[in-house]
Amino acid sequence: IQQVFKQLFYMINAVTLNNLLLRKDVCSWSTGMQLRFNISQLEEWLRGKNLQQSGAAQNLEPLIQAAQLLQLKKKTSEDAEAICSLCTSLTTQQIVKILNLYTPVNEFEERVTVAFIRNIQKQLQERNDPPQLLIDFKHMFPVLFPFNPSSITMDSIHLPASLNLDFLNKV
Repeated sequence: IQQVFKQLFYMINAVTLNNLLLRKDVCSWSTGMQLRFNISQLEEWLRGKNLQQSGAAQNLEPLIQAAQLLQLKKKTSEDAEAICSLCTSLTTQQIVKILNLYTPVNEFEERVTVAFIRNIQKQLQERNDPPQLLIDFKHMFPVLFPFNPSSITMDSIHLPASLNLDFLNKV
């Protein structure tokens, strides 16, 4: 069950983040608020079902950081430093793309300036990020089956002759 929810939450993260990276109409402060609320509901559900150890919540970390990025101030060099220290699960390319797509929804917000985005790029240039922008939502985690040793010893097993396993010998 834990492995299923880990995979499911990975897919939720990948599809949602990819949509955020491809659609300008959803890159806004209000979307960041809605995303963060929805993610907190998912995290609360995991806690309620005692699935915190499944790794499902950790798969949502890039989406959490993207939601926080949409909500943060984006003006000063201190804001840029805060973004760089906060967004460790997002690649530089993803951060820059979200900042470029950021669209104010009311008159109190402003677009992100080119100088601010260049400041972010300069601060993050030491990162060794993969060059991909989108997350592979088809990625599958390996299924792990727990080992449960049998209480039956090999000496006590009798192989019927009808199985034609004469080539097997007891050692």
